[in-house]
Amino acid sequence: MTRGDRTTYAAGNVTDGDDLVALAGRAAASVADESELHEAASLVPDELLRPHSVAIDPRGVPVERKVALLRLADQAARAIDPRVVQVTATYAESVQDVGVANSEGLSRRDTRVRLGVAVHVVARQDGVLESGFETIRGTRGFEMLGDDAVREVAETAARRAVRSAGAAPAPAGTYTVVLSSEAGGTLIHESVGHGLEADLNLKGLSVYAGRIGEKVASELITVVDDGRDPGQRGTAAMDDEGTPTQRTVLIDKGILRTYLSDRKHAAKLGIARSGNARRESFRHPPICRMTNTMIERGETDPEEILRSVKDGVFVKKMGGGQVDVVSGTFAFEITECYRIRDGKLAEPLRGATLVGQGPTLMSEIDMVGWDLGYSTGTCGKDGQGAPVADAQPTLRIPSVVVGGKLA
Repeated sequence: MTRGDRTTYAAGNVTDGDDLVALAGRAAASVADESELHEAASLVPDELLRPHSVAIDPRGVPVERKVALLRLADQAARAIDPRVVQVTATYAESVQDVGVANSEGLSRRDTRVRLGVAVHVVARQDGVLESGFETIRGTRGFEMLGDDAVREVAETAARRAVRSAGAAPAPAGTYTVVLSSEAGGTLIHESVGHGLEADLNLKGLSVYAGRIGEKVASELITVVDDGRDPGQRGTAAMDDEGTPTQRTVLIDKGILRTYLSDRKHAAKLGIARSGNARRESFRHPPICRMTNTMIERGETDPEEILRSVKDGVFVKKMGGGQVDVVSGTFAFEITECYRIRDGKLAEPLRGATLVGQGPTLMSEIDMVGWDLGYSTGTCGKDGQGAPVADAQPTLRIPSVVVGGKLA
């Protein structure tokens, strides 16, 4: 329930209509005097077009079939190389039936079916232990988890672990870096995405606060958050306040256009609601969150980008990262990378990190590929987790710090 700037939430494990009305009444009483309470508007159900399809409901798939997929992943990963010493395969399934109703008469429902298989592999060579990780996750039915798809995930994770175990330590220094589209969008999620959430900008806790209309990135860069991207992990028909999800252009050819908003912060900042109010469950308040965030495709051949670098580092896969949204500084783990020599991939490297400042890095990107690759994860904020996807094309950064072993 909301009154002015104050919002109160009440949660209960109830489904009976009378119990729900009583729960709403307790929440309303906490923000309003008896004289202010009034009859709510009549609820009129409103059907939203779902941006994804579910051909096979995972709830009807026998557990034996799900276990068989994990055994397949284990066998496929171990068959890659005898240096593989450990395989951990995980199956995750979530089905949420979400209903949102309010005193303004809004009444909407959404069913979100999310599945995933993740494979983590450890390899050993000459006393060096390294790991590889790969996933397949999305907002779709069990049809997305065929044998071939799961086998490919397992083999990719195993090859990454084996390659890293035999790689040379990455040299520390400043290099021209090519970020492959396969690296996924961890960079855009951490270095830019969080900084564009409206609540942080209203509080002045983002490097992008008060900068709508200003140039914040290279003119080659357009950043989009798309909660309706079919089948992606952050996709839904509506956010958790009932606002339809949509494609929101955040940065258009380098110019900051808007922020990711919920009802409250959109009103305070005078911007349109973007459908980005998300909550982990009914026990949590909705907050401004990303859905599927990406740098849009450019026009350059990815091979041409690689050929343009005489001496540099090619990042094929990113790991986890941290960002200070106030300053925009970030540090990311690189889980698979190679030295670039004379425009070609050379020896694999291990133990590298990418360090920089988000707006600076975004402004220095000078080549953008026509390809696009996704990564998926669960984003944490204010103690809540939310399923997300990130994407980017191949990018060239002329000068960026790579952390590694000092010569």
